[in-house]
Amino acid sequence: MATALSLSPLFRQSVGFDRFNDLFENLSEKENHSAFPPYDIVKTSDNTYQIIMAIAGYDESDVSINIEKDTLKVLGASGAPNDDNVEYIHKGIAKRNFERTFRLADHMQVEKADMANGVLTISLYREVPEEQKLRRISINQPVN
Repeated sequence: MATALSLSPLFRQSVGFDRFNDLFENLSEKENHSAFPPYDIVKTSDNTYQIIMAIAGYDESDVSINIEKDTLKVLGASGAPNDDNVEYIHKGIAKRNFERTFRLADHMQVEKADMANGVLTISLYREVPEEQKLRRISINQPVN
């Protein structure tokens, strides 16, 4: 019986990595494998990305976004009003505390965060310092 090796779990919580070896560092770290809230990571160009999270029912004041070293952390507090007097026939909208972390590659910066219609969008870009960018060296020409 042949089984296919799926590397998609390696890419789920890493943004902006072009070097394959760095992804394996995530395997040794303990990570939260909760499915809430659902999210997408979209590469919009060579150096720009978006993290899109579905967080229906949360206000901007319920969500905080923090960066420490190479880790982006999105935290949500339920902030739900006391609904002791409410009788639910069906309660299917999740309104609980959450924490979602993403490891960012070198030189990744957060450009902005927007929230509309229950969707949080965090826009990121890679800003490689000039001295680390690719330089072409001409043959038989002086190097500046």
